Amino acid sequence: MSSLANQSSPDSDTLRQSAASLLGKPVVALVPTHGGGNNRLFRAETSDGSKYAFKVYGNREEDPRDRMGAEVGSLKFLERYSVSAVPKTIAHDHQSGCALFEWVEGTIVNPPSVIDVDAALRFVAELQALGGVDGTERLPLASAATLSGDAVAKQIDSRRARFEALSPDDEGMSDLFDFLNDDFASVSLAAVKAARSAYKDAGLNFDQELAQKQWVLSPSDFGFHNTLRQKSGRLVFIDFEYFGWDDPAKLVSDFLLHPGMTLSRPFRQRFYKGAMAVYGNPDPAFKTRLTALYPLYGLCWSLIILNEFLPDFWVRRVAAAGTLDASVVRSRQLQKARSMLAHVEESMIEGPRFD
Repeated sequence: MSSLANQSSPDSDTLRQSAASLLGKPVVALVPTHGGGNNRLFRAETSDGSKYAFKVYGNREEDPRDRMGAEVGSLKFLERYSVSAVPKTIAHDHQSGCALFEWVEGTIVNPPSVIDVDAALRFVAELQALGGVDGTERLPLASAATLSGDAVAKQIDSRRARFEALSPDDEGMSDLFDFLNDDFASVSLAAVKAARSAYKDAGLNFDQELAQKQWVLSPSDFGFHNTLRQKSGRLVFIDFEYFGWDDPAKLVSDFLLHPGMTLSRPFRQRFYKGAMAVYGNPDPAFKTRLTALYPLYGLCWSLIILNEFLPDFWVRRVAAAGTLDASVVRSRQLQKARSMLAHVEESMIEGPRFD
């Protein structure tokens, strides 16, 4: 099969034939469902009533990361060790850039409950327990992994640098550059300085990479925005395109900061305390790193929220979601970025307020 990702808009027959080829039997219906910003997701149905998730990954010329390889490899690894809270991989094809997974019937977890928070904690505890088993040596680093404080600071800089290709004179860009050059620049400078100072006070080296024993397996894009609740109440965690090794401080920060979901303060406290129980005992420096780096991860998220201003990202977003009004979407994202930056400032003054 030729790559579906490289085709600007493959027709429904081509997509259905590709799904059928992977499955090994006819697909009678292919129903578009909600996919991520860089891929398309369909429900593939066969004549016997079976359903599968058919995923077409983005063009690797635009995004060179092997997101399908990461997702398929991680789910197969988790299935091997009987982790049941994830979908099973059915088939995949690197040439076409598409894969079939078990179809999970469920609804997005919104709002979450105490039981849901505890289920998320049980899942990260399962991943933590798998840290030394056979096969982990073949798993990659998580996408955008940060194994030192300096790596987080550099990621902020690299994400900020992507906007330099734009001009404040371009249509709709003046407000973006006012935000980046004024508010964001000053908060970023102060946050990195404070994080370096916190490391130094704790006797840690901000620039030194974590020892491998401090790494953990992370879904990377982990949260209730990527979780389905089945009728039984059981949660299934989905979207493992960015899975791999990372600092648990990033996993926890991202879960608490992710703009795709809003956690109440009691639930934030519950997840934080549970995460401390999972990661704090084997890694005495975990709490210090989490407290120091949390504002920096917030800065990363503030910039990620602004991806819609980037032309290449916008093309992929439209391909995945259909027609969108750029001015409306970008105005909304800029307001979200301002809110995230305000949270970063608050966390620098009052602490992250985990407990």
